[in-house]
Amino acid sequence: MADTPKEGKLTRFLDFTQLIDMASEAVGGKVLFATDDFFSPAENLIKSDSPSFKEHEYTEFGKWMDGWETRRKRVPGHDWCIIRLGIQGVIRGFDVDISYFSGSYAPRMSIQAANLEEEKLPEIPQRGIRTGAAATPEEFEAIAELKSNNWSYLVPMTELKPGNPASSHNYFLANSQQRWTHVRLNIFPDGGIARLRVYGTGQKDWTATDPKEPVDLVATAFGGVCVGFSNAHFGHPNNVIGVGRAKSMADGWETARRPDRPPVLENDENGILLIPGCEWAVFRLAHPGVITQIEIDTKYFKGNYPDSCKVDGCVLTTQEEEDMIKQKWDLPAQKWKPLLPVTKLSPNQKHSFNSLTLELQDVITHARLTIAPDGGLSRLRLRGFPSSICLLRPREKPAMRFLVKPGYRANP
Repeated sequence: MADTPKEGKLTRFLDFTQLIDMASEAVGGKVLFATDDFFSPAENLIKSDSPSFKEHEYTEFGKWMDGWETRRKRVPGHDWCIIRLGIQGVIRGFDVDISYFSGSYAPRMSIQAANLEEEKLPEIPQRGIRTGAAATPEEFEAIAELKSNNWSYLVPMTELKPGNPASSHNYFLANSQQRWTHVRLNIFPDGGIARLRVYGTGQKDWTATDPKEPVDLVATAFGGVCVGFSNAHFGHPNNVIGVGRAKSMADGWETARRPDRPPVLENDENGILLIPGCEWAVFRLAHPGVITQIEIDTKYFKGNYPDSCKVDGCVLTTQEEEDMIKQKWDLPAQKWKPLLPVTKLSPNQKHSFNSLTLELQDVITHARLTIAPDGGLSRLRLRGFPSSICLLRPREKPAMRFLVKPGYRANP
């Protein structure tokens, strides 16, 4: 593999694009301000679907475009907008998509970010319908309180490169470990951008967690992430730990049909299919803890749900995780401890189970979901209680230390 690109450099290093889009309207992202929305509003930047093109469609202001497009600037300055992230956390990379803006894309852009306390934010006027409009003096005055000119640069001013007119992506790696809540997209001096994807992982304030209420320890909004999988032909496993209930099959994890399925299927006395193959995905929890409740949701998967599933957990250090990724998760069997035994599933249904750790009280850092023989799920929820294990994140290399609360025990 080529060297990982440095901050601000155009990259084709696509691993981060499998993470959640923290700015998407689907997870609560919101445009707070834009200097100009003449041809099409900045809200299009955070649409969850891919941009489209309608060749013969025009509005009263000009050509209809599925993106953010400002007027041709005839005064000093440049255009910019501010987006509040729907999921706040660590940003791993950006996709600045200029698809279909072949003759009107912004030639340069930069991205800044800030970590702002919600209760200290000024009151910013609601944007409403923006096509054909520019920011008012009142809006400029309100947004000036954020002092966004001084925000940290995650991508310095960089030229955008057009590619295939229908698929013109510009990827940028972010080398920051800080938590961010807002981003500012600058375009120089004007023009259009179809979509802005802000890929990363959530980061939760665990000190504010109610110790009496179970929390979803694998949720991507809190920092959970898929770190390995066997197959993701129709949808990535990161989808199943996403925000809210799935909106369609496209919002879940679905594998290809295994070619090693027997010609004629049989089942055992419990109704479980007797099939040798399976598919799996491994998740790093947002916080180490004890899983007490497991939810498997097959919503929308009516003719392609798995026959059965199981869930296992283990404790891994950062170095062990890195080693397992290189070995494609060929983890010794004794490392995994069962959280949910092999369990029959039904189509288009939310299944809720008590975890075996109600009795074992095992702290885990990673969980493995196994489905047999193949198929799709819409959501996985692993609810429980965070422990005081200190799990160091990637790029932090001091020796791992485990501090376990009384009543909890780590796996050997």
